[in-house]
Amino acid sequence: MTEAVIIGVGLHPFGRFPGRTALDMGADAVRMALADAGVTWPRIQGGYIGSYEVANPDAIVARLGLTGVPLRGVFNGCATAGTAIALAARAIETGEHDLTVAIGLDKHPRGAFAADPSVAGIPSWYGQTGLFLTTHFFGMKINRYMHEHGVSHETLARVASKNFGNAAANDKAWRRTPLSVEEILASPVLNYPLRQYMYCGPNEGAAAVVLCRADQAHKYTGKPVRVRSTALRSRRLGAFEVQSPSFPVGEPVGSPTVAASRAAYELAGIGPEDVDVAQLQDTDAGSEVIHMAENGLCKDGEQERLIAEDATAIGGRLPVNTDGGLLGNGEPIGASGLRQIHEIVLQLRGTAGTRQIPGAPRVGYTHLYGAPGASAVTILST
Repeated sequence: MTEAVIIGVGLHPFGRFPGRTALDMGADAVRMALADAGVTWPRIQGGYIGSYEVANPDAIVARLGLTGVPLRGVFNGCATAGTAIALAARAIETGEHDLTVAIGLDKHPRGAFAADPSVAGIPSWYGQTGLFLTTHFFGMKINRYMHEHGVSHETLARVASKNFGNAAANDKAWRRTPLSVEEILASPVLNYPLRQYMYCGPNEGAAAVVLCRADQAHKYTGKPVRVRSTALRSRRLGAFEVQSPSFPVGEPVGSPTVAASRAAYELAGIGPEDVDVAQLQDTDAGSEVIHMAENGLCKDGEQERLIAEDATAIGGRLPVNTDGGLLGNGEPIGASGLRQIHEIVLQLRGTAGTRQIPGAPRVGYTHLYGAPGASAVTILST
């Protein structure tokens, strides 16, 4: 099977952009990715585009050129971008196309995501008790995890402070003001134990990635980034997941993140010990802590020591969310995962500027998690 490689990335800044549509931002991101790859839009043979707010994101072709390109819409909650890049890579691997694009874009209103629980197949009482509010769910989830594995409030604040600090060095991030551990711990509690500055926020932005056959990469770049593996898994019966109205009794059921991670490592032929830099879904500070273990990067409970030792900082043993993550960038759902890919590509190329991790990283890891319990993992390498 032919290998797919990334030859171009583009990222529209994340934040708030009055007067700009999601499609406008998406078109900008695609143009940046095409310029980075040295490819023109008419040469793209196929693509996948994801959005939560835009009903027909394939309408972006009106801004890029009406070439007849098959551009398929995808959606998997917060794992949307993981699906888009997986399908764009698969189209190359199977020989369907030689040049493809993955695109993500969104423009969310202010405030937490809200909807009728019935759209997720959940009874009305679930919403009436407040459990359909994602901030409530993530508060309960990390509260239980902290109790079981000895994770402190200070560790949550350290994660948030790290990510805001990383975002300060990222000119495309939304929240670029560094915050100390003390400032974060002093902010109001929203859903115990999570405080105001421990949550990400919905916002606006777009990202795009251009891929090609590995044996043709030399035509475009001297530093292609290999797509070593992609994996997507949904929740299993009994798992405690976002928008799940039940709690497992007896032996705990593993998160879809655990399954997706294991599958991705196996497909890539590597293990967690080979990862040099990671982007993990940090919907809140607690999620980053939990996802470190669920992705095999440490054992449950080891996060307390690792984070205290700055192991996940840019100069640490395993840098996590070097661009600020969701906490620093916010989350336009369709684009968020491709932002992660953009950052990993920069790190593997050695072009991340002041955010560049030391040495010569070879393996990068991205992870997404979203409603109603879906996880996507992508492993990249030089």
